Amino acid sequence: MFKSSITRVLGRRKIETLTLSLVAAVSAVGIVRHDGTAAPLAAVASAVSAPAAAVMASMERPSAVGATTASAGLPNLAHPSVDSWIKRFTTDQRGSFATYLSRMGRYEQMITSKLAARGMPRGLIYLAMIESGFNPTAKSPVKARGLWQFMGPTAKQYGLTVNRKVDERVNPARATDAALKYLSSLHTRLGSWYLAAAAYNSGEGTVLRALKSVTGQTRGTDADYYRISPRLPKETRDYVPKLVAASRIGTNPARYGFAD
Repeated sequence: MFKSSITRVLGRRKIETLTLSLVAAVSAVGIVRHDGTAAPLAAVASAVSAPAAAVMASMERPSAVGATTASAGLPNLAHPSVDSWIKRFTTDQRGSFATYLSRMGRYEQMITSKLAARGMPRGLIYLAMIESGFNPTAKSPVKARGLWQFMGPTAKQYGLTVNRKVDERVNPARATDAALKYLSSLHTRLGSWYLAAAAYNSGEGTVLRALKSVTGQTRGTDADYYRISPRLPKETRDYVPKLVAASRIGTNPARYGFAD
């Protein structure tokens, strides 16, 4: 009922706008002239049709309210969890986030060029931010290492050398190649960058089980991530909102009070 009322009001306003546009166009070409001369018919038709077409087109376009926008090419579905992480990154975690943004400059060109070469969203660079804070020597309590926080077996699976003498997980360029290959394969299998990111964090099997349980499918959409989120581990429930929030801030840091 409320939506229908809004639609009717908007419709009336657009009709009023159309009427005013036509009057303005007619006046502009001299139909209403004080000198008594008449404007050429072709000029009248051109002046009238242009604003009319513009207004009618605006009436046919779908509303932008609730539309999905892109954040650095990364899907950016609106969700309270994203807003919550933006607030945290700009308040109590502001200092850390500023440090991460500063470090990102060292690796941004290398990572984004590799993303572009693979046709992957630029916003995936922020996965390295939430994984390691762009620290190539970072080591987690469960022995994940490097910019992209690879576990040993997964690192080897995607072409990195990991042994007592050499650990390519701490090589930013090599680790990035492996991470993008892994993310790309997850996206191909799961059908969504949100689901791929979730699987990067918790494992493909965890996401597949949740997806099958909720949707009955083995591939899904970005919106399906939020549908299956309650069945994912707590860390993974936060993982994608953190990624999207970081991408949104990093794409326009000045808007959030961070120096470029």
